[in-house]
Amino acid sequence: MTRIAYYDADIQDFLVADEDAVLGTLAKHHGFALEHQQKHAWLGQIQILRQHLPKAVAGRIYFEFSIPRMGKRVDAVIVTGSVVFVIEFKVGSHSFDSYAVEQVYDYALDLKNFHRGSHSLPIVPILLPTTAPRQPLAEIKWALDLVAEPLCISPAELPQVISIAAGQCSALPIDAIAWSQSGYQPTPTIVEAALALYRQHDVKEITRSEAGADNLGLTAARIEQIIESAKANSRKAICFITGVPGAGKTLAGLNIATSRAERHSDEHAVFLSGNGPLVDVLREALARDKAERESIPRSRAYREVSTFVQNIHHFRDEALESTNPPVEKVVIFDEAQRAWNRDMASKFMQQKRGYAAFDMSEPAFLLSAMNRHTDWCVVICLVGGGQEINTGEAGLAEWITVLRDQYADWDVHVSSRLDDRDYIWDVELARELSKTSAPWDESLHLGVSIRSFRAEALSEFVGCVVDNEPDKARIVYQTIADKYPILLTRSLAEARSWLRKKARGSERYGLTASSGASRLRPEGVWIKAKIDAPVWFLNDKSDVRSSYYLEETASEFDIQGLELDWTCVCWDADFRYQENQWQYFSFRGTKWQRMNMAERQLYLKNAYRVLLTRARQGMVIFIPSGDVNDPTRAPQIYDQLYEYLLSCGIASKCPN
Repeated sequence: MTRIAYYDADIQDFLVADEDAVLGTLAKHHGFALEHQQKHAWLGQIQILRQHLPKAVAGRIYFEFSIPRMGKRVDAVIVTGSVVFVIEFKVGSHSFDSYAVEQVYDYALDLKNFHRGSHSLPIVPILLPTTAPRQPLAEIKWALDLVAEPLCISPAELPQVISIAAGQCSALPIDAIAWSQSGYQPTPTIVEAALALYRQHDVKEITRSEAGADNLGLTAARIEQIIESAKANSRKAICFITGVPGAGKTLAGLNIATSRAERHSDEHAVFLSGNGPLVDVLREALARDKAERESIPRSRAYREVSTFVQNIHHFRDEALESTNPPVEKVVIFDEAQRAWNRDMASKFMQQKRGYAAFDMSEPAFLLSAMNRHTDWCVVICLVGGGQEINTGEAGLAEWITVLRDQYADWDVHVSSRLDDRDYIWDVELARELSKTSAPWDESLHLGVSIRSFRAEALSEFVGCVVDNEPDKARIVYQTIADKYPILLTRSLAEARSWLRKKARGSERYGLTASSGASRLRPEGVWIKAKIDAPVWFLNDKSDVRSSYYLEETASEFDIQGLELDWTCVCWDADFRYQENQWQYFSFRGTKWQRMNMAERQLYLKNAYRVLLTRARQGMVIFIPSGDVNDPTRAPQIYDQLYEYLLSCGIASKCPN
């Protein structure tokens, strides 16, 4: 496990400790070659704190305090009285750079949200450039969750800040030892999780709930057994892992791929996804991080991480170029139920790739490619429910049918929930498979949600909304309203303003809309203008193409599998509420046309289900007012939708 801090001690002991001894402890736990610049920075921090910490102050000090979710360490944390002070030094600097202010704010927010002992405590983030001149002492501004706005001070103001904050927070003194040992329960985004796993962190370090971590650990251990058994006995095996929404199926897949790659590089374990934006964002994030950590060109880093995360379609195309077995022995398919059926795969391969003879489903071809191995291989299918959003998705039944008819000699390991209608419509087919496979395995089901640290019930609430259960939705929303704010507005300007006010530090926010939201264009939301996903999701507030600018809009295809902290869901007339029921439309030419096919209706409902579950901390839903002079934007369409959402318990105003 990650050490909580490189150095910690009672403040009084630190003040009289030998500087070289403190530095030696820091260096010992650093674990890397100590550069002169780092040694100089630590010495500067030690000397400043020994000079400016009040001599009579009681409490504990921590240097290089770990923030596992972010993969970083805070320069110093001081716990005194009833307050936690988070200090970011800029040694040799005299300026208060915005990026540094944001950085220390992020550290404080991370402690508040994910460090168990900090949930109810006042936290003061401080940016301290060591050569900054004296500053007029600013008022300490506390948010409702008791995280203060960052203070930008010189070393000389530190005693006064500690005194003022202590005077404003009169609770009982913190037991610093118990606080530091209380445990860290992060809920990383999938990007943060991928970065942490790629840096070889244990999956338990980056999951919020102990139950979730145990669940993921149990699944990982079972998969490890299956792979080792297949390897030892020259068998081919396939595993179906199911999971409730937010249980970490993608995290489980990434964990398997990274752990096998780390210990068994000859296996070339790979994580495959048909979700293009997800693959692009993960690759870019991993490449940027690797290039920075290892001081190598980004192009080289990108090539290396691309062998770990691949687009399933590229894997398929490479397998078509040769009849040899793929280099990969362990393959993880994310959202396996979304692989293409025979018609979709054949049409695409014939028209877009020029393979006139291609005539099979994606599961059939992918299994045929892996079956080329003469000794062993393992295929792991991650199976979600309620996520089908595109025509031509084969569903889990196609995998089962292909296995039954063509690969009866494979060992099949099945989740205990495979016959649940959330995962497969053809329940009898699933039960038929169970007769020829290994016993259904409870360890292959992820049953604990680890996604939303704000609102465990969000998925249930959204399900009630899209399933036309307003009374139930209202009851469920009351259980999360105080920790997961949702605002309903008719003004896009108000929506943008609310997002900017709610987000703190580098918390990311952005506009989202259904891919069928064609008549939001008069409102300035043009969904047909496709985003550059890595730029939109990863670039900072200085980039006009990033989500922060609230100009470019992500569709359900762009954002599925990814998350923001805060979102604005821009709702159009494609999914409308009339005559006490949902109605489904697509925009063709110059008018809306009703959707009648049950399959297309399901895709549209799921598109909104995806959009409404992408925010980690809260969202605003924008419903246009419409235009009486435009029949494609008739006000009554939007008014009825607005009234329905109000009936689900969503407020038309939310506290700032």
